[in-house]
Amino acid sequence: MKAAEVRTVAEPPVAPGNARSGLSARLRAWFELSKPGITRMIVIATAAAFYMGSGASLDFILLLHTLIGTTLASSGANAMNQWAERHADARMRRTKRRPIPSGRLSSREGFLVSAGMAVAGVAYLQIFVNSMAALLVALSFASYIFVYTPLKRRSWIATVVGAFPGALPALAGWCAAGQPINVAGLTIFGILFLWQMPHFYALAWMFRDDYRDGGFKLLTVIDNTGRRAARQSLLYTAVLLPVSLLPTLLGLTGGIYFAGALLLSTAFLLASGRFFRRPQDGARPLFLGSIAYLPLLYLLLVIDKTAL
Repeated sequence: MKAAEVRTVAEPPVAPGNARSGLSARLRAWFELSKPGITRMIVIATAAAFYMGSGASLDFILLLHTLIGTTLASSGANAMNQWAERHADARMRRTKRRPIPSGRLSSREGFLVSAGMAVAGVAYLQIFVNSMAALLVALSFASYIFVYTPLKRRSWIATVVGAFPGALPALAGWCAAGQPINVAGLTIFGILFLWQMPHFYALAWMFRDDYRDGGFKLLTVIDNTGRRAARQSLLYTAVLLPVSLLPTLLGLTGGIYFAGALLLSTAFLLASGRFFRRPQDGARPLFLGSIAYLPLLYLLLVIDKTAL
């Protein structure tokens, strides 16, 4: 690591009275450490899956417990990922201002906060929800930190592997409502799994130079044309289209969802096709489209749910 990079990772001294030394600044740093954007998307997916797995009446207290536990565990996983990649983050322009590489939090504090949130989240789910939900969330954390995170430095296949822990909280939400792991639950898991691929490949292409500087062996790093990442995006989005229609075919939703999912997934596929044809200017529209796609699809699921 270059000298300038070492200075970035090291924790700078904080002058007495500096606002960053206060409690509010520390809490903001903890909040940033949890990657709130990713956590929010996971919580939305978990809530939608719980609702789909609920019967005629929704148990709001159980839903609240599920979301509290999932939020804690997901925040812990995201924070632990930042701790594990703190040196790589210091070398990337997009991430060098994160709490640990910028010095706002020490490495030790980042690790303790991360581990504490993750353990608390899994324990909360075990106590207040059920064992299956806790097990799935624990598996999500373990595979994200101990498999996906180190694999990113070794092989581009890490992107596919990382989609599994990313989608497991949705399955946990389904099981938290009292449902078994069945075709319907795996369909909800599959939608989130498949969605992640074009979403991340578009992001990885947009910030390919950063990922190269960080030492990650992503597909957009080893293939500087973008064609392989674009082809993968197109493939997964093409599979997502029929999978997104399965909730209606399985009796979970009605015709409104089917028509809306068909429209959304077709538009998503067209955006992936543009990325495949012109990686240079197709990545950003695909990424922005992916951000809109998932909440809209979940909204349709909730609006047009049929009785289990």
